[in-house]
Amino acid sequence: MTSAASVSRETASEPSDDAGLLDALQHQVAVFARRAEQTRLGGVGQVRNSMDRAAYLLLNRLDREGPMGVKALAAGMGIDSSTVTRQVAPLVDTGLVKRTSHPEDGRAVVLELSARGLARLEEVRSSRRELMAQVTGGWTEEERNSFTTLLTRFNGALSARAAGLPSGEGGTDEPDAGDRAAGEAAQDAEQGAGQGGQGVRRGADTPS
Repeated sequence: MTSAASVSRETASEPSDDAGLLDALQHQVAVFARRAEQTRLGGVGQVRNSMDRAAYLLLNRLDREGPMGVKALAAGMGIDSSTVTRQVAPLVDTGLVKRTSHPEDGRAVVLELSARGLARLEEVRSSRRELMAQVTGGWTEEERNSFTTLLTRFNGALSARAAGLPSGEGGTDEPDAGDRAAGEAAQDAEQGAGQGGQGVRRGADTPS
């Protein structure tokens, strides 16, 4: 005769459907991280890998939000001000970003995307769009939309967790959630690689 305790132990030892699904999810996230690092998701053509992630995210933020100070830029990306200052320095040196006076407070200095920076950003965006088109070439529009929606939600959840917010908060529908999560990943990658403030690379990188 089988006791209730033994049945309970047998049930506990068997992986649930949720556990199996979560195992598959964490495995695919790990694979994605490895593949993304190998290709660096840097686009295609001559501009492939010519701009690192930190620089791309900074320029993209300035393009979308307009001129802003270092603190506001850091807060929006979920990284500290010293990191933004370090990462933006080479962008200023190369003329992609310029420092200007605040329109309402002449004593304050804001960072603004230059015409050269916008042209460079559009060049890289175009290359990366082409890469996404190639990678998802066999997908339907509905599949692309679903994947983008879920990936944005996933990145938002990661960002919320990093910020110490309860699960389910942190703006799953907020368009900037993915940028913040990616910005945090870029910061970790930069520090781990010991690259310092190398925001814009002169030549193409060699994939890992």
